[in-house]
Amino acid sequence: MKLFKRKKVATLTERGENAISVKEVEGLSQGQIVLRRFLRHRAAVFSMTYLISVILFVFSAVDSRLGPIKLNGWWKYTNEDMPDLRYGEDCGDGAIGCPTLSLIPKFLGGNGMGLGEHPFGQDDIGRDYFALVMLGAQRSIQVMLVIGILAGIIGTVIGALAGYYRGTVDNVLMRFTDFIITIPVVIIGAVIGARVGNLGAIFLAVFLGLFVWTGLARLVRGDFLSLREREFVDAARVAGASTRRIIFKHILPNAIGVIVVAVTLLLSSAILLETALSYLGFGVVPPDVSLGLLINEYQDSFTTRPWLFWYPGFFIVSIALSVNFIGDGLRDAFDPRQRRRITRRDRMRAKRVNRTVA
Repeated sequence: MKLFKRKKVATLTERGENAISVKEVEGLSQGQIVLRRFLRHRAAVFSMTYLISVILFVFSAVDSRLGPIKLNGWWKYTNEDMPDLRYGEDCGDGAIGCPTLSLIPKFLGGNGMGLGEHPFGQDDIGRDYFALVMLGAQRSIQVMLVIGILAGIIGTVIGALAGYYRGTVDNVLMRFTDFIITIPVVIIGAVIGARVGNLGAIFLAVFLGLFVWTGLARLVRGDFLSLREREFVDAARVAGASTRRIIFKHILPNAIGVIVVAVTLLLSSAILLETALSYLGFGVVPPDVSLGLLINEYQDSFTTRPWLFWYPGFFIVSIALSVNFIGDGLRDAFDPRQRRRITRRDRMRAKRVNRTVA
């Protein structure tokens, strides 16, 4: 009898919790529900804020160009300036080009908080490393975005066509996808980088984007195979809607969650791919700059001047982690099976409601 009462109370409590979850989204559109779920993911919100701040900081620090628009940076040095190289007593331990960035206040025994003349130090010939890292971060972010957008479009189109038409179209497109998958991405990137790396980072990103869409295409195809059998698609087809309208107006909006999450995670892979290729010498080549290229150029100075690795590595790792956390938040937000975390106060309120009802 006691066991039966416990089960009954647990069932009533669960119903109360479900009622609270339903009440939270009552009267909201799908977009509002997704936004509310995303904003509850603290790591994703923090990562989104950090990533936007990094992009604004990087593109405003040094001169940048967005198509025909040129933006002047607030930093006093460019990647081509070569001021006097710091050495001797300024650096200590016989090091040269040491950083002047100070984050320890004077009352704690430091030199006070400030950027100094060269916050990230200088390279072998005296160029300001802060300007080089900012320009390299610009290139890496541009490559990441171009690869993500281009691969997202190609993968979505191929996966949508294969999943909707099935049959011969599906077989041809998926066998082509399987052929691309069998070739390691690093090898493809190395060949592309050796051929077009000297044309600039954007051209390299465009060519890489033509080969990294395979995983997205498979995800979209699976989603379309499921959605094409749903009742709303049959209703649209009976109503005389064209194939193009069914794909882009009915099925694609219902698959947008899978696409957004996959593209977000693809962005993280893209910046790591560009970094790996540039480090191996097959990516961006001088006089252009990228974060991976900076690490490659100064790998021999790791033991004597480690700051030449710290700053490019920090931006690479932080950007990749931020994009991954954003992808996790979007995945939870778009998943209809995700429930809001029920707090202790919500549980107590649900129990009180159940006692009143009983």
